[in-house]
Amino acid sequence: MDRRVRRTRQAIQRALVELILEKGYEPATVTDLIDRADVGRSTFYAHFTDKQAVLFSSLDELAFLRPAPSGDGPLFAFSLPMFEHVAEQRRLVRALLGRRGGKAVITRSEQILAGIVREELLARGATASVSLDLTITCVVGAFMALARTWADEEITATPAEIDAVFRATVGPGVAATLGQS
Repeated sequence: MDRRVRRTRQAIQRALVELILEKGYEPATVTDLIDRADVGRSTFYAHFTDKQAVLFSSLDELAFLRPAPSGDGPLFAFSLPMFEHVAEQRRLVRALLGRRGGKAVITRSEQILAGIVREELLARGATASVSLDLTITCVVGAFMALARTWADEEITATPAEIDAVFRATVGPGVAATLGQS
């Protein structure tokens, strides 16, 4: 990607984060984004179709946190790197997943995480089933609840402490479910 294109996209993404922190996702408008990023309307639309596209591009860039699915190694190897990312990018995560983030943000984040969890569990021998779908829902729910609560600073802990609680809470249930598959 060209440097100018990358800088423009990043300016628009930063503007969205700032606006979410100030007033929330829902009230922020494309006009607000254009003004905050100091870009023209045509420039904005050359890069994004709407504010949701800006949001999704920010979330999709977290794909670097996705380890290759593996049948060996610790269960949910993605969790510690993601919690570490939350710690490093707390302001961004608070804007995206916190109280002001909006339903679209939470839904997209849950979809991305569900895909990661599904890939990992299938790589470990799970078979597609209603039970697998329910297990994925439980894992995603637990992870998102911890990440949102932590991002909103309702709890204080290190990434390793949050990860340990996440793994201790969901790991045994998921292992038992995989054993039944």
